Amino acid sequence: MTNFDIVPNRRNTNSIKWLRYPKDVLPMWVADMDFPAPAPILKRLHKAVEHGVMGYEFSTPQLKETVAARMDALYGWKVKPEAVVDVTGIVSGFSVAAQIACTPQRGVLMQTPVYNEFHEVKNNLGIPQIDAPLAKRVEGRTLLYDIDWSVFESQVKKAGMFLLCNPHNPLGIVFSRRELKRMAEICIENDVLIVSDEIHSELLLDGNTFTPLAKLSTRIANRTITLVAPSKTFNVPGLFCGFAIIPNDELRERYQKEVHRERLHVSSMGLYAAEVAYSGQCDGWLADLRRYLTDNREFLVEYVGEYMPEVRMTIPDATYLAWLDFSQTKIKGSPYEFFLKNAKVAASEGRIFGAEGEGHIRLNFGTSRKLLAQGLERMRKALRKAA
Repeated sequence: MTNFDIVPNRRNTNSIKWLRYPKDVLPMWVADMDFPAPAPILKRLHKAVEHGVMGYEFSTPQLKETVAARMDALYGWKVKPEAVVDVTGIVSGFSVAAQIACTPQRGVLMQTPVYNEFHEVKNNLGIPQIDAPLAKRVEGRTLLYDIDWSVFESQVKKAGMFLLCNPHNPLGIVFSRRELKRMAEICIENDVLIVSDEIHSELLLDGNTFTPLAKLSTRIANRTITLVAPSKTFNVPGLFCGFAIIPNDELRERYQKEVHRERLHVSSMGLYAAEVAYSGQCDGWLADLRRYLTDNREFLVEYVGEYMPEVRMTIPDATYLAWLDFSQTKIKGSPYEFFLKNAKVAASEGRIFGAEGEGHIRLNFGTSRKLLAQGLERMRKALRKAA
């Protein structure tokens, strides 16, 4: 069993998470975990360093075979190795897709509130952003979100690309096969490319299962670019390595040309880590991690329920991210700013995920139970003083 209760001191590194704010602030914002990567990955990286030569390297046929085998082992999804394109990460991956699919007339469709980097596509490429907000409902103190099909069907007509986040960041939703199929069919009927960000697909809680959208049918696969990476699952995001899985030959050729044009070369360390991560050598570590994150989520839900009863939150089925609604509390203005000032806790500002994030924060619980408890206790005390 891996002991996730012990985490290294990250203040003596170049960590964005730990250095963005003053030393008295506990960071629970950006989506990386405080846990060391699995031992097999670290061993492979040490071997590369010990070799001593850090020259140009590119992905090998073996690596693409490993990625394809991973998809088959996890989901029974048969992917040809040549369908795998390495990219420098999910963000660059969907940016490349938008370059080839969108125009100033037909933009990118997304389901808000959603991952803040999705919102940067319109700014970086000068294309329209088309929102199809998820419908929020409340059961007790639990936040739930559903697809508003009438809105989705109306908005998709304006898009060149649908950017799906599944599992969803920041809501932790794992969309059902029925939902995925219906979204895909609507996109195909409107000649809209589907780009499915599935970076959190292995971070399943409670024994939940996951289905890649492109696995549903050959027809859907031919209109889909699937983005995966070991970065979130195995906590190696700083190595900047991901993969676009594109079964359609013509679409893949267009995509590869854009990757080449932008010179999006993955570092050798990222490639080494990805091959080990997807080989299966780290699956025992991952099973331990899922259990720990599930327990952290339960601790968070119980703590908020007992000590912050006016706060509503999601119960994520995947990821290590929780979405909390403070609109029913005494907080005036942004809860992100309130907790940063009064609790010395840095969460993610809800508004960066879309207008629907007003009054919300995203909280990263991918850390030790001790640090999670410390952050929640700080927030509880600040809320009590505001009452």
